[in-house]
Amino acid sequence: MATGPLVGAIDQGTSSSRFLVFNPQTAKVVVQHQVEITQKLPKAGWVEEDPKEILHSVFECIEKTCDKLKQLKIDISSVKAIGVSNQRETTIVWDKVTGLPLYNAIVWLDLRTQPTVEKLINSAPGKDKNVLQAKTGLPISTYFSAVKLRWLLDNVDQVKQAVADNRAMFGTVDSWLIWCLTGAHGGGVHCTDVTNASRTMLFNINTLKWDPELCQFFDVPMSILPDVRSSSEIYGLMKCGSLATVPISGCLGDQSAALVGQMCFSPGQSKNTYGTGCFLLSNTGEKPVMSKHGLLTTLAYKMGKDKPAIYALEGSVAIGGAVVRWLRDNLRIINSAAEVEKLAASVGSSYGCYFVPAFSGLYAPYWEPSARGIICGLTQYTNRNHIAFAALEAVAFQTRELLEAMNKDSGIDQTSLQVDGGMTTNKIMMQLQADILSIPVVKPAMAETTALGAAMAAGAADGVGVWSLSPDNLSAVVWEKFEPQIEPDESNKRFARWKQAVQKSMGWVNTENDDTV
Repeated sequence: MATGPLVGAIDQGTSSSRFLVFNPQTAKVVVQHQVEITQKLPKAGWVEEDPKEILHSVFECIEKTCDKLKQLKIDISSVKAIGVSNQRETTIVWDKVTGLPLYNAIVWLDLRTQPTVEKLINSAPGKDKNVLQAKTGLPISTYFSAVKLRWLLDNVDQVKQAVADNRAMFGTVDSWLIWCLTGAHGGGVHCTDVTNASRTMLFNINTLKWDPELCQFFDVPMSILPDVRSSSEIYGLMKCGSLATVPISGCLGDQSAALVGQMCFSPGQSKNTYGTGCFLLSNTGEKPVMSKHGLLTTLAYKMGKDKPAIYALEGSVAIGGAVVRWLRDNLRIINSAAEVEKLAASVGSSYGCYFVPAFSGLYAPYWEPSARGIICGLTQYTNRNHIAFAALEAVAFQTRELLEAMNKDSGIDQTSLQVDGGMTTNKIMMQLQADILSIPVVKPAMAETTALGAAMAAGAADGVGVWSLSPDNLSAVVWEKFEPQIEPDESNKRFARWKQAVQKSMGWVNTENDDTV
């Protein structure tokens, strides 16, 4: 099989790690490999992952993908660059001398920091959770890295000692992977990109630098922070394995990567990703726009050292696809994620059953940590098929809440929604989404947009230059379109009932006295 240059992408998500190899001429996947990641739930509300398992899963994916290239008679030296896309906010601290993590990774949707968050908000002027918004674009929340890092510094003796001994390094998953892959304690590069840095609450999104005042607010030593780089430049070279000496030259938080992979390069262009959570991002151009309706202001991308930083508004929902994993692993009413589509299709309605999966409180637009998951409207007629339908409908309702907030902030009503992510393979889910929004839902035939965005950033980097991002050279995208099939009145009625259910989910826990956080 004759090929030109190829570009690899590490896609390290909350549920799995993958390595994909793309052809820059067609933007299509040549080969890929995926490994599921174990989530540890040591206490209610706590979510951890083993950084060593994350790293080993990435190594395994790279090696298995290279084996598949060889089977196709493709020379692995055709791979000219590697990009990294990663679950954001998830926090790791490791020892730069031994190269070992000092604690498990605290995952983005972990809730253990809620008491810390409440103390910070109560001590802020006017008890305003948005007191840092002008610098960070974010509310004070358990979601972001700074409070997770603060918890590690306060509660883990090995972390405290490593900081005192000047041996500690902090990073999100991208930093951990890049440091390990470029040599670890043998000269690994300790860096992150602007998109990941913008999710820590320690980074000033206006100056594009770590902010001393923010670090002082959270009492975080700046010496443990990674260097902040653009999303598209050579950070270092792979030091081992089949792709040793290949440059790592792209880095984007997963939602920014999906925005790039969906080719949303103009202000106003938006995408919604259905992964573990649900994430709606809209490109706002070269100036940050502060939300008045519960959205986040974040970095979309910076495609080179000398290129401008581009910003986005983001609506984040903690539980999207994770609700299907919960039905499988916790309730055990399905054996595989694919089965939920069959169950939902068999009834075609929830018959008045509403599911609010607020397992980690409510994110946008509510930012209400006291909420917990509820299933309501149950009758003796309700069965697992209706609960499966209600679970999918919950994801669609949450997306409508994000889209309505986005429309209010931008002053422009979206006329269609571009989508990507694992749940978009579920046709019932996509049709439900179109019905609930009353606008068409548009899905690219190639669903791997997150990995594609990381590959594009890597291939376009100075010194690599195998992927052109100029509009004339971007591959034409083939779309699948889902048109609404119910009347807006019916959609509005169901949405109003959903909002009633959301209100019932709130105020469920008092985090100061409750042992579930």
